[in-house]
Amino acid sequence: MADKHVSGECRNDFDDSLLDLKVYTGNGSTGENGKDQNLWPRPLAQKWILMLFIGTCLLFCARMAMPICAVSMASTFHWSKSDSGLVMGGFFWGYCLTQILGGHASDKVGGEWVLFISAALWSLITAGTPFLARLGSQTRALMTLARFLMGLLQGVFFPSLASLCSQRVVEGERGFLMSTMHSGSYLGTLLAGGLGSLMLDWYGWESMFYAIGFLSGLWALVVWQYFLKGKVAPKQMEKSVNSEWKMSRRRWMSLFKKPSVWAMIFAHMCLCSTNYTLISWLPTYFKESFPHATGWVYNVIPWLAAIPSALGGGFVSDFLISKGYSVASVRKIMQFFAMGVSSMFIMPLSGAVKFPSAVFFVSAAVSVSSFTSSGVSVNVQDLTPSCAGFLYGFMNMLGAFMGLVMVSVSGYLIDVTLSWTTVFSLIIFVNATGLTVFLLFGDARRVDLEDNGEIIVI
Repeated sequence: MADKHVSGECRNDFDDSLLDLKVYTGNGSTGENGKDQNLWPRPLAQKWILMLFIGTCLLFCARMAMPICAVSMASTFHWSKSDSGLVMGGFFWGYCLTQILGGHASDKVGGEWVLFISAALWSLITAGTPFLARLGSQTRALMTLARFLMGLLQGVFFPSLASLCSQRVVEGERGFLMSTMHSGSYLGTLLAGGLGSLMLDWYGWESMFYAIGFLSGLWALVVWQYFLKGKVAPKQMEKSVNSEWKMSRRRWMSLFKKPSVWAMIFAHMCLCSTNYTLISWLPTYFKESFPHATGWVYNVIPWLAAIPSALGGGFVSDFLISKGYSVASVRKIMQFFAMGVSSMFIMPLSGAVKFPSAVFFVSAAVSVSSFTSSGVSVNVQDLTPSCAGFLYGFMNMLGAFMGLVMVSVSGYLIDVTLSWTTVFSLIIFVNATGLTVFLLFGDARRVDLEDNGEIIVI
C-alpha cells in the first residue's frame, strides 16, 4: 500500500503549493491530502508516452550513428581497431558523469525539463560532428571529444525517465511503460542501422549525423512548444532545510547497506556493459566476418526482432504480477532471460557460423536481453520509488563506466588476438556473473522507508 502513494510524490510538482517540505508516512498520507497530485492524467500520459517513445528512438539513432559509420570513418581517417574503440569509448566517459546529476535534477525539478534541455543540446552536437571531423588534423581527438559531449548530454535521459515513471505513473503500469520506452531504443537502433546504412552508401557518413541531428532538434522543439511552454520550474529550496538534508543523506547511507540494492546495481552494471559492447562492435563484426553480406540485414533484423520482444516482456511481467506471482520472482525470471538465455545464443558466435545463423543468434540474443526492462531496469522503482531517478542514475553511471572499459578492451583484444572469440567469451562471463549475484541477493521489497514507516522528502 505504501508504494502506491509514496512513489508518486518523491519530488515537487510545478505548482507552488507543492514546494513545502513534506513528511510521508507509511500509509501514503502527507497531512494535506491523500491524492497523488503528481500523476499524469491519462490523456496527458498518453501524449507524453508517445513523445518519450519517439525521444528514446532518436536518442539511440544519435548514439548509434558513430558505430554504424565507424568502418567508413576508420577508412577515411586511417584508424586502427584500437583507435575506433577509443573514439566510441569516449561516449561512455561523458555518459558516466551526468547520470547521478540527471536523476537528482529530475527528482527535484521534473524530468520533463531535464529531457528537453539535454535533447536540444545533443541534437546540436550530432549535427555538428561532421564539422568537427574536418576542423583540424587531430580527427581522432575531435571525434572522441564529440562522443564525450554526446555521452555527457545523453547521460541524463534514462535516470530522468526512471524518475518520471516513478512519479507520474501508477505502480501497476510501470513495467509495460519501461518496456515501451526500451522498445523505442531498439527502434532507434533499427532505424540507424537500416536507413543509416542506406544513407551511408548513397550520401556518405556525414549525412547520417545531419539527418539525426535535425530530427532530434525538431523533437525538442515540439516538446517545448506543446508540453512545456509557459510552465515555470520550481523555486530553489530555502537554506533553512539543511538539517533535513542531513537526515536525507543519512538515509542514503542506509540504502547502500542493503544487499538487494547492490545486487540490482551490479546486475545492471554487467548487462549495460555487455549490451554496449554488442551495440558498438556488432556492425564491425559482421562487416569483417561477412564482407559480402548486405549491411542493412544485420543492422536491422536484430533490432526489429527486439521491439515486439521488449513489449511482450513488459506485458508478461505485469500479467504475472496481476496473477499473484511475487514481484521479486517476476524480476528474477525476466532477468534470467535477459542475461542467461541471451548468453546461450551468443555462445555459437565464438565458433565458425554462416551468415544466416549469425544473424539468427544475434537477433535472439538481443531480443531476450530486452527483458531486462521488466527486470533490473524497473527494480529500482520497487526498492526505492521515492528516489528512483537518483539511484538509477548511480547504477547507470557504473554501467556506463563498465561499458567504457569493455568497449575499449574489446577493441584491444581484437587487435591482439585477431579473433572475435575472446570478445564473445568475455560478454558471456560478465553476464553470468551479474545474473548469479542478482538471483542470490535480488529482491523487490521496498527499502527506502524509515523503520517507523516514514520517509522525508525535500
